[in-house]
Amino acid sequence: MTIRLFVALPLLAGAELSLPSGAARHAQVRRVQPGDALLLFDGGGSDWPATVLAVGRSEVRVHVGQPLAVARELRHEVTLALGMPANERMDMLVEKATELGVARLQPLLTERSVLRLAGERAERKREHWQAVAQAACEQCGRARVPVVEPVRTLAEWLPSAPAGLRLLLSLRQPARTLPEAAASLSPGTALCTLSGPEGGLTAAEEDAALAAGFVVAGLGPRVLRAETAPLAVLAWRALQEPQAQSG
Repeated sequence: MTIRLFVALPLLAGAELSLPSGAARHAQVRRVQPGDALLLFDGGGSDWPATVLAVGRSEVRVHVGQPLAVARELRHEVTLALGMPANERMDMLVEKATELGVARLQPLLTERSVLRLAGERAERKREHWQAVAQAACEQCGRARVPVVEPVRTLAEWLPSAPAGLRLLLSLRQPARTLPEAAASLSPGTALCTLSGPEGGLTAAEEDAALAAGFVVAGLGPRVLRAETAPLAVLAWRALQEPQAQSG
C-alpha cells in the first residue's frame, strides 16, 4: 500500500522538496527508498503522487507529481462543539470524528468539565488534537483536515456558534428524535451539535443554548458517554450521504 502523508506546506506539481520533519520521520520509519511512491496531501482537497528522490539521516527529498482530486467530504459541514472528555477519550473522539467526516471541532470548558485547560496548556492540547486529526486523515483518505478550534468557555462560544441547524444533545424532555430534529436539513445546510462533558451540561447551560437557537435532539433511552453522543450523530449524518470515492 502506498504511504500517505500530510505535509504542512503548499504542494506544486513538478516541485522537488524536503518533507517536513514529521512526515520525513514517518517515511523513514516506513523505510522508504529512492524510487518509492508516496501520496502527499496538504489539506487543500487533493492527493499529490510523489516519488522519493533521496533519503538521508534526517531528510527525505521527493518529486511531486500532478494532483488528484479527492471527493470524500460530507455535503453538510458538521461542527462538533463539546465539553471535553478527560484522559485519552478526547484523542479518540478527535480521531473517530475525523474518520467520519467532521469539519470542525470546538473544545469547550463547561461547569462540569473534568478536564480544565487554559493558557499555554490549552494551546498545547489543541496542537496535539490537531496532529491527531492530521494522522487520522492520513489513514482514512481525507484530503481536508478538520479544524480543531482553541479551547473556549461555553459562554464565550455560544454567540458565535455556526449558522445552520443547531442540535443540543440532551436528555431534556420533550426532545425530538434525531431524524425529526434534522428533518429541515436541506442540501448544503451546516450542522452543529452541542454536548456536555462527563456529567452533562447544567440546566442553566442548556437554557443558554436554547436561547442561542439550539433545539433539543434525543439519542434514545440510553445514557451515552460524553465521547459517544457526538460521534453517534456524526455517524448517522455520514450514513445519510454516502460518498463517492475518487479514483
